[in-house]
Amino acid sequence: MTEQPPAPEPVEPPQCYRHPGRETYVRCTRCERPICPDCMVTASVGFQCPECVREGNRTVRQATGRFGGQVATRPTLTYALIAVNVVVFLLEYGLAGGDRFKAEYGLWPPGVALYDQYYRLVTSAFLHYGLPHLVLNMWALWAVGQPLELWLGRLRFAALYGLSALGGSVLVYWASPLGSLTAGASGAIFGLFGAILVLSRRLNMDIRPIALVIIVNLVFTFMPGFNISWQGHVGGLITGAIVAAVYVYAPRAKQAVVQAVFSVVLLAVFVALVYARTAYLI
Repeated sequence: MTEQPPAPEPVEPPQCYRHPGRETYVRCTRCERPICPDCMVTASVGFQCPECVREGNRTVRQATGRFGGQVATRPTLTYALIAVNVVVFLLEYGLAGGDRFKAEYGLWPPGVALYDQYYRLVTSAFLHYGLPHLVLNMWALWAVGQPLELWLGRLRFAALYGLSALGGSVLVYWASPLGSLTAGASGAIFGLFGAILVLSRRLNMDIRPIALVIIVNLVFTFMPGFNISWQGHVGGLITGAIVAAVYVYAPRAKQAVVQAVFSVVLLAVFVALVYARTAYLI
């Protein structure tokens, strides 16, 4: 009499490791754990589970721009700077009164030299003399800031804007009449003008429209009767052009190092110039 082998025990179908009770025959192509349709993430080959996708994203290097740094896909910093200027303007004229606010935070050389109010070199770049002044500067920032941020990346664009604003303030501190009270984002804006002029040349773009805008603005800067701070405009323009030139012509192999070191050195030069002017005035 032949003995029959025991019947095999039924094998339960695999269940999703994230949703017990859901049967599935699909496995993650990386970790081979079973995953249900709600957990499937389409990959180049097969499907992956959410954990493997997150792990893979952490190891993927971010795309870098032509001039270094991560590529900016949206000019969010440009929009943020516009928003900050608008909010400060509302505070300036809505809550504190324009004249008093500028008297406290505008660039007044005696306040810097005699009362150590060095913050005026920065805060003055976010104040404006009336709505037309604000609108013109913000329009220029919107028009020129967006392409520059996308070309340079967010970090380099922030450094360019800040150094240009400070460069304009330093020249105002050195060359403006002592009793003057200067305010406006024009130093930073002119820095962007200088930078986009340099980048346009570097990218072999037609610079004639940009050059025309800069020339017209400079003509208005020096025309009598407009009461415009040529010091802030020229200081920002020169600073922005120099910063952009170093950023875009830095050797590819040492691009980030050259850009970072130059930015720090230029900031140190500005600080030294401010203290030298203060020592001269007192």
